[in-house]
Amino acid sequence: MRYVYDVTITPQEDGSYLVRFPQIPEAITDGDTVEEAREQAVDALVAALGGYIEFGRPLPQPGSRPDAIAVPPLQASKLALYVAMKAARVSNTELAKRLGVTETVVRRLIDLDHRSHIEQVTRALALLGKRIVLDVEAA
Repeated sequence: MRYVYDVTITPQEDGSYLVRFPQIPEAITDGDTVEEAREQAVDALVAALGGYIEFGRPLPQPGSRPDAIAVPPLQASKLALYVAMKAARVSNTELAKRLGVTETVVRRLIDLDHRSHIEQVTRALALLGKRIVLDVEAA
């Protein structure tokens, strides 16, 4: 699954730019320039998606517009792990047993703010029958 989300950037009367995500109403930010607004958009997107994980909610469907904002690779991998765990009905504790680690480690693997090693996320996904495939495209 591609973790990219459609974005709208709207000029405001004060000269700033308001950023919203149609699929994720909780993700709102702004910037003084369009470039700054797009940079801030990534942080707002990751923070909002982290809230979905924290509250055990299903993730919104990704967008399809060419200017969609992509979730950074590590966080996208963590989102994929979260989705795979939900689909397989595997708890943090169960995945921890399978990985031979503590439940705290698994909690960190799906925490979008924690700087996990991609190898750990890859291994956890493999135990759930998933793999990471990286796609690079023009910016």
